[in-house]
Amino acid sequence: MTRALITGITGQDGSYLAELLLSKGYEVYGMIRRASTFTTSRLDHIYRDPHDPDVRLRLVYGDLSDSSSLNQIIKTVRPDEVYNLGAQSHVRTSFDIPEYTVDVTGLGTVRLLEAIREAGVKTKFYQASSSELFGLARETPQTETTPFNPRSPYACAKALAFYATANYRDAYDLFACNGILFNHESPRRGETFVTRKITRAVADILAGRQRKLYLGNLDARRDWGYAGDYVVGMWLMLQQPRPDDYVLATGESHSVREFLDEAFSSRGLAWRDYVEIDQKYFRPTEVDELVGDASKARRQFGWSPNVTFKELVRMMVDFDIEGVRKGQ
Repeated sequence: MTRALITGITGQDGSYLAELLLSKGYEVYGMIRRASTFTTSRLDHIYRDPHDPDVRLRLVYGDLSDSSSLNQIIKTVRPDEVYNLGAQSHVRTSFDIPEYTVDVTGLGTVRLLEAIREAGVKTKFYQASSSELFGLARETPQTETTPFNPRSPYACAKALAFYATANYRDAYDLFACNGILFNHESPRRGETFVTRKITRAVADILAGRQRKLYLGNLDARRDWGYAGDYVVGMWLMLQQPRPDDYVLATGESHSVREFLDEAFSSRGLAWRDYVEIDQKYFRPTEVDELVGDASKARRQFGWSPNVTFKELVRMMVDFDIEGVRKGQ
């Protein structure tokens, strides 16, 4: 049975990836930080009693800022595949806590790679890279050869993680891949991210629980796909005969304003009646547009997105409306 370790398993991507790997017969270990409250709600539908002899999903305590915990996990679990999805992943927040962001998102990747090297475990490694690496992009669309131009502490940390992964691949013959994923959303997206903030607002406005929605730059354009599609691409990267780096994207760009229009109009609302601009949501250095070209992934292993932009937005709105109806 193939054994996988997922850091960041309690997040959006981690939960979808855990589902995918379990459906393929994997034994899955998820690394979580020890905290006073559990944050495993995205896993509740698949998590079973860890004392059950047939359980194939186990949670282990560890932290990307703590080398000793990573070393212990790698030596104990001895995974066949490692998916490093853990990070301080909010771009705007990274301006407020840059040192922490670089420590966890950047140096955390180095610590994990070093733990694998020191343990001598034969494993395949996936690093969650980001389209934010391209920043103020020097060409459109962006591909695997587009120069990086990071515009936030988060993107700078991801650049460190990207190059560390490539270096360990070259220096130590580690099967290591960078997945340069463009924005991908779902009903499991955190509510502080702009897409989920919008769809949750639609639900709350319809229920009379919210009157205004405060946002930043409505002109920012992103390449938005569905997270469930993207975790398939992560897995496919590690099934190839040789490690490499790949862009995953839809090839379409849409503005925050377009996302607003699609979300609100799907329920007969005019977003301009509810949205106000708040300067605190603007980044010190903005990224105007990101749009990716996933031709390499399509050519190498047949990956392509299945969920369209409109389907994604409506899926998220429907989920949040149902959640409000249930009192969540």
